[in-house]
Amino acid sequence: MLRRAGQSLCHFLLEKNSGAGRSWCSREAKMSRPVQARRLEGIDKNIWVEFVKLAATYSKVNLGQGFPDFPAPEFLTEAFSRALGGGNHMLHQYTRAFGHPPLVKVLAQFFEKLLGRDLDPMTNVMVTVGAYQALFCCFQALVDEGDEVIIIEPFFDCYEPMVKMAGGTPVFVPLRPNPPKDGKLMSSADWQLDPAELASKFSERTKAIVLNSPNNPLGKVFSREELGLIAGLCVKHDVLCISDEVYEWLVYDGKQHIRIASLQGMWERTVIIGSAGKTFSATGWKVGWVVGPDRLLKHLRTVHQNSVYHCATIAQEAVAQGFQRELMLYGKPESYFVQLPKELQQKRDWLVRSLDGVGMKPIIPEGTYFLVADISQFKSDVPDVPNSDEPYDHRFAKWMVKNKGLAAIPLSAFYSEAHKNSYTNFIRFCFAKEEATLKAANDILQKWKQEKTSS
Repeated sequence: MLRRAGQSLCHFLLEKNSGAGRSWCSREAKMSRPVQARRLEGIDKNIWVEFVKLAATYSKVNLGQGFPDFPAPEFLTEAFSRALGGGNHMLHQYTRAFGHPPLVKVLAQFFEKLLGRDLDPMTNVMVTVGAYQALFCCFQALVDEGDEVIIIEPFFDCYEPMVKMAGGTPVFVPLRPNPPKDGKLMSSADWQLDPAELASKFSERTKAIVLNSPNNPLGKVFSREELGLIAGLCVKHDVLCISDEVYEWLVYDGKQHIRIASLQGMWERTVIIGSAGKTFSATGWKVGWVVGPDRLLKHLRTVHQNSVYHCATIAQEAVAQGFQRELMLYGKPESYFVQLPKELQQKRDWLVRSLDGVGMKPIIPEGTYFLVADISQFKSDVPDVPNSDEPYDHRFAKWMVKNKGLAAIPLSAFYSEAHKNSYTNFIRFCFAKEEATLKAANDILQKWKQEKTSS
């Protein structure tokens, strides 16, 4: 439509009111009332904003953020291409709000096998925009004002602000390191809950516990005994379990990922969270899901339908085809779920040797694609900052990326304010990287070692 030539309304009023010396449309409109919702108070800071910017500015090798730099499997990208360019034009339109029918159907079939129970794809499975939205739906749907939510430390950093946004109160309990006496490198299995301490965190106000196994950032895979302890307390106190299992296929050294929902008394009180990003090495697709009893998921569906409502149809179609392939190959050597952890274990071992060789003491992870290393021997390398209360691991990670070009994440960022100062001698690396990336990281570390030796 063409606009008719002539004065704008603002210009006309400006001329009309010029005698008064000012125009209402030239003045800035300022609000005196607060604009920020109270639920956002104290949760505006985010570790990733700062360290992603640092990595983008200074790093030659980025082992900080948790995503692969190798391609997703060909069978998955080919499925995406078929969905995108195939003859089914309806894949470009909305699909079912709570999950594309082929995807929820195959997820139900897969988890029936894993959990040993019948599942209804329409009521026991819901697709989300990544595991992040799945977590958000859980907290918004199940946590009320004044409810307490137990979070095991170290924890993925979004748990705490999401609990607070829902009106809940986070209650923290740390995994405590128990170093081996024989001088061997520590394993993530050596970080354990104190049973009495965990039990003391449960009260009549406890609504849920968040379990992350395999654990980010530590790589701990909780044992059947540890899961039994948590399950027993959940049943005793009638508490829900939000089980973040996005790294369920990434376990090493013959370890087994045990799903807490499979333990006695836990199915009816557990929501399982999964991620195609971690499962198929395609984090940018943002396809996640929840599996659980309808009595819980019906409340998550209410949050979903009144927020995101719908997830990308084509991505869901491709993930469905990926799972259909894996269902046929389940347990076989050619399965991606068998091949990927073997490849990642080799990458883990490569990085363990590189770090150990320069004096960083790696904690060998049983799962995930993260590795935590002890940096206490490098304090002389990092200049002190007078009158600064910034933790050592934050200062170290910033110094390392600026001066060595190697990016990592400080471990204390995964702890509450009450406990973070006890865990400032560690940083987290991601080893889901191409061989060339890990070699470049090793080159940086070896050069650093030579500089220390010659100085």
